[in-house]
Amino acid sequence: MTLLDILPSLRAVMTPRLDPALWPATTHVDDLGRVTVGGLALSDIADRFGTPVYVLDERDVRHRCRTYRELFPEAEIAYAGSALLTRAVAGWTAEEGLALDVWSAGELTVALSAGVDPRRIILHGSVKTSADLAAARAAGVGRIVVESQTEITMLAASCARRQNVLLRVDPELDGHAERSGPVHGFPPDHGHAAEAAARILAQPRLNLIGLQCHLGSQITDPARYATAIDRMVGAMADVRAEHGTILSELNIGGGHGISSTSGDACLDPAVLAEAVEDALDDACARHRFPRPRITLEPGRAVVGRAGVTLYRVAGVKRIPGGRTVVAVDGGMSDNPRVGLYDARHAVALVNRRGAAPVESVTVAGRRCEAGDELAADVPLPADVRPGDVLAVPVTGAYHHSMASSCNAVGRPPVVAVADGTARELIRRETVADLMQREVGI
Repeated sequence: MTLLDILPSLRAVMTPRLDPALWPATTHVDDLGRVTVGGLALSDIADRFGTPVYVLDERDVRHRCRTYRELFPEAEIAYAGSALLTRAVAGWTAEEGLALDVWSAGELTVALSAGVDPRRIILHGSVKTSADLAAARAAGVGRIVVESQTEITMLAASCARRQNVLLRVDPELDGHAERSGPVHGFPPDHGHAAEAAARILAQPRLNLIGLQCHLGSQITDPARYATAIDRMVGAMADVRAEHGTILSELNIGGGHGISSTSGDACLDPAVLAEAVEDALDDACARHRFPRPRITLEPGRAVVGRAGVTLYRVAGVKRIPGGRTVVAVDGGMSDNPRVGLYDARHAVALVNRRGAAPVESVTVAGRRCEAGDELAADVPLPADVRPGDVLAVPVTGAYHHSMASSCNAVGRPPVVAVADGTARELIRRETVADLMQREVGI
């Protein structure tokens, strides 16, 4: 029995066990000290589906879709499927009125299988293969974002009917943002963007309807979007001046920052909405350009906080010098962002309330690799033991979508929870699945 069991009133004046900024909207701690999401104890989900397992709060996802629609009533909100795309997620976002971004023929197939209207699908990708473009043309996607001269040539030569396209322009902003790749469209200076626009406009089967940009990821300063809007509207005004064409759409991308550990800065969508509105009014007045329709592409901001990854503790090692390592049954194959981006995460014991004071520990994965530390210097109760269930919040985005089968260990399942029920969206990948690809003997 702990002091909290004897004097439960102390809970009201103690530091909260879970930071509400990091956990799904339906998170709760029950009378047994277990953490629940969607009305289900996470430890019960771990017992039923095994570990590691990705848990996704459907209500949280839908709530964030609705919030964006309410804050940007005149804009198009396109969910960035690269964050997490399953048939269920595609269906949820479509039902909540969002359009959808896809980055490959595979993602497009998932979206179409969920019944998403292809006219509300945008094809992205800094390197689109001929198979990607062929699939998009066959499906009749609403827009294709052109990112290279080669794509202009490939599309112009292969489109059987007129295709709406957006030209990706790099507004070349200074300042910190997590970059998502080395290629970000045509720079507006030195005539590169103007030349690309001219080539598209010269093709009878390509219909240039607007510009698109991407400013990076995990952006927390709305002023970056305001600056980008001014530069992009200026580029649209240049197209009008040179070619007499008025572009009607401005896609300002996504990259909206969210918190992954307590105290992290994040981007408030309400503040962003005010900044976008003011910047659009100012830019259109300054450049004397008619107001275009804005598209935003949140991905991580929609599903990131809705996701929690569960692990089973395999062992606890106390190293001379005071370091404690808690080893779990997952790691870099289901959470590669720690190694790739030096991502930081919180960790919580969720199958019970710890009976011992907290200590600083390192949570390590099952592989002998430098990048296989899920979290360093995180507080956990000192009585954590094998068999306990740990949860890592804010793992709904870029975890399942970037997972691998390293060491021939199958990728985890994705389980949706809502109103006291759980259902698999993606089943666990098995050794039999991996062996089906073996054709060498």
